[in-house]
Amino acid sequence: MSVRHLEVLIPAAKVSLPGTLTLPENTSGVVAFAHGSGSSRHSPRNRYVAEVLHAHRIATLLFDLLTPHEDQTYETRFDIALLTQRLLAVLEWLEGNEDTQGMKIGCFGASTGAAAALQAAARHPSVAAVVSRGGRPDLAGPQALTLVRAPTLLIVGGHDDVVIDLNQQAYELLRCEKKLEIVPGATHLFEEPGTLEQAAEHAAKWFQSHFVAADN
Repeated sequence: MSVRHLEVLIPAAKVSLPGTLTLPENTSGVVAFAHGSGSSRHSPRNRYVAEVLHAHRIATLLFDLLTPHEDQTYETRFDIALLTQRLLAVLEWLEGNEDTQGMKIGCFGASTGAAAALQAAARHPSVAAVVSRGGRPDLAGPQALTLVRAPTLLIVGGHDDVVIDLNQQAYELLRCEKKLEIVPGATHLFEEPGTLEQAAEHAAKWFQSHFVAADN
């Protein structure tokens, strides 16, 4: 299977966000990755998940939500409104970009990026599916959670007790098609053998099935 990798710059208000757009042949859709606080498009965990999506013929866009200067500030890392604005700019870019125009669009969020993904989905009706891995969907807020219409999968580690509770609270507020998947034996970063692989497969199947469903 041939795969194209493109380095891109995405305009978002006063900044430009660098990213890597990866396009497998005959792709079923494209997933924008919203990483968590203190992470970047070079995150080995997100890159691994992206590779699994590529094997399922799903395109990915890994990009930096914050500039290096912004990422040095704790408050900015947890500024969900700012992260959401950046992600919305990225979704608009994907809709207008010649390589991704017309594709089904999904959002994959980790940590605080999950809150941004859900807020963006609440405001951007063309989002076809959302996946959160070890995320903080509760930070999206009750109003946004009840407005999400995109099918949403929440993946949490079985040993990540506090985050399980927060995901369960967010899950109860969602009014869309939804699923809470708990990966046995996994802690917050899915560092245990085989756990990240399980999370990535859950994500790939969720996106694949809902990209196809959106075509019907």
